[in-house]
Amino acid sequence: MASNFFDHTATIAYEGPDSTTPLAYRFYDKDRMVMGKRMEDHMRFAVCYWHSFTWPGGDPFGGETFNRPWMHGDDALSLAKQKADVAFEMFRILDVPFFSFHDVDVAPEGASLSESNDNLKAITDIFAQKMESAKVRLLWGTANLFSNRRYMAGAATNPDPDVFAYAVGQVKAAIDATHRLGGANYVCWGGREGYETLLNTDMAKELDQLGRFLSMLVDYKHKIGFSGPILIEPKPKEPTKHQYDFDASTVIGFLRKYDLVNDVKLNLEQNHAILAGHSFDHEVKVAYANELFGSLDINRGDDLLGWDTDQFAMDVKEIALVFHEMLKHGGFSTGGLNFDAKIRRQSIDPDDLLIAHVASMDACARGLLAAEKMLAEEALTKPLAERYAGWDKPENQAILKGETSFEQVAERALGLNPQPRSGRQEYLEGVVNRYV
Repeated sequence: MASNFFDHTATIAYEGPDSTTPLAYRFYDKDRMVMGKRMEDHMRFAVCYWHSFTWPGGDPFGGETFNRPWMHGDDALSLAKQKADVAFEMFRILDVPFFSFHDVDVAPEGASLSESNDNLKAITDIFAQKMESAKVRLLWGTANLFSNRRYMAGAATNPDPDVFAYAVGQVKAAIDATHRLGGANYVCWGGREGYETLLNTDMAKELDQLGRFLSMLVDYKHKIGFSGPILIEPKPKEPTKHQYDFDASTVIGFLRKYDLVNDVKLNLEQNHAILAGHSFDHEVKVAYANELFGSLDINRGDDLLGWDTDQFAMDVKEIALVFHEMLKHGGFSTGGLNFDAKIRRQSIDPDDLLIAHVASMDACARGLLAAEKMLAEEALTKPLAERYAGWDKPENQAILKGETSFEQVAERALGLNPQPRSGRQEYLEGVVNRYV
C-alpha cells in the first residue's frame, strides 16, 4: 500500500551525468555492465531500517527533530506496521535490491522476551507478505543487544548468565526471522561487548563467553539450514571505552582462537575504521588478506567529531580504492553495500531521505567505475607488481616456500649490497586523482 509519506512517489530512474534533478541517478545505471556483471549486482545496495525509519534525529546534546508519524502513539504494533508501509514504499522508490534491520527497529520490544518474539513474528509476517510482490530482498538481519538497560554491561560478555541467556533468546528469534525472510547473511554487532574499566572486568572470562555465544550461534545456524555467513562488525569504541571487536585484525585473531573462521566473516564500516585509526580500504585489505571479507556498511564519519556520525558516503576517491580491492577479488558474494547512514538532524523533510540515498548511490557508482578503469589500465596493479617483482625469482620463491634455511639466506646476504628504491607515493596519489 502507498504510505503517502514522501512527496516524490515515482521510482527513481537513471538520467545520466548531465541531469540536475536531485531525485535521479546520474551515475548509478543499474544495468550497466562492469567487468562482466551488472552494476546493481556489483553494489547490492541495502537500505538500513534503523537509521532511515527509527532514528528520531537526536545527537548527544539534543533530542528528536524528525517527528515521524509512526514514532508516537499508544498502539506500538500498529505504529510498526505503519513504519513498514513507509519502508517498503521507500525501497520501491529507490529501486534498491536489499534492506537490513535490527529486531527492535521493526517490531516493538515487549514486556517479556516472549512478547517481543511474538511482535517480531507479526512484523516478519508482514514483511514476508510485502516481499511477495516487491523487488527488495533481505541482505541481513541482526539483534539489538545494546540499547536496553539489561545490556549495560554487555550481552554475551555480561557477568550475569541470565543476561547471556536472554541475549541468546533474542538472537535466536532474530536469526529465525532472517532465515524465514531469505536473508543472505546474519550480522552480530557487539554494541557493548567490551569494558568501561578493567577494575571490574575479567577479560579472559568475557572473551570465552563471547566465543561460546558465537559457537552456539554457528551450531544453530547449521541446525536450521541457514546457508549465509555470520558476520561480525568491528567497532573500536563508543559506546564502550574499549570493545573486544576493536578492528578487523582484532576480530580475526578472536575468530582464529575460537575456531570460527569457517562460518564467521567480517562486516566492515568506514566510520568504524576511522575511529580505530585506520582507513576504510585498510580494513578491507586486512579482511581479504585473511580470506574473511563478508560485507560493507557504507557511510563516513566527520573528521572534526570524535563519535560515530554515520553520514552518507560521498567520498568518491575513498570508495574507488575500496572497490579497487574488491574487484580484484571478485566483489561481493553474499554481502553488499548497506547504508548504515543517517541524514543530518536538520534534514527534516521526508524526501531528504531519498535524496541522501540517491546522492550516495551515485558516489558509490562513480567509485566503482573509477576502480574498473584503474584495473583495466593497470594504473595501480602494475606499479605494485613491479615493486615486489624480485620475489618472483626462483631463489626468492624458495624462501617463501620454506625450501631455504635461515643459514642459507644469511650466507647469500654476504654477497649482496641492496640499495633503496623509491616508493613513489606522490606519483601514485597523482595517478588515483586522474581517475576520480
